[in-house]
Amino acid sequence: MEILLAILLFTLAACGLAAGLMLGGRPPETSCSGISCIKGAKCETCPRRLAAEAEAEAENA
Repeated sequence: MEILLAILLFTLAACGLAAGLMLGGRPPETSCSGISCIKGAKCETCPRRLAAEAEAEAENA
């Protein structure tokens, strides 16, 4: 009985997450707020990349 309850709980959680994605109206975001920042892709608006570049320029100046 406990196993069925656990399966039901995880299924409800997964359905809730899926409904949130579908009703959210926008694609899921990564920590850089864009899918294009994954795996070293150059993203012009990635705040982590911009901060790292600004820090590197400050050290070189």
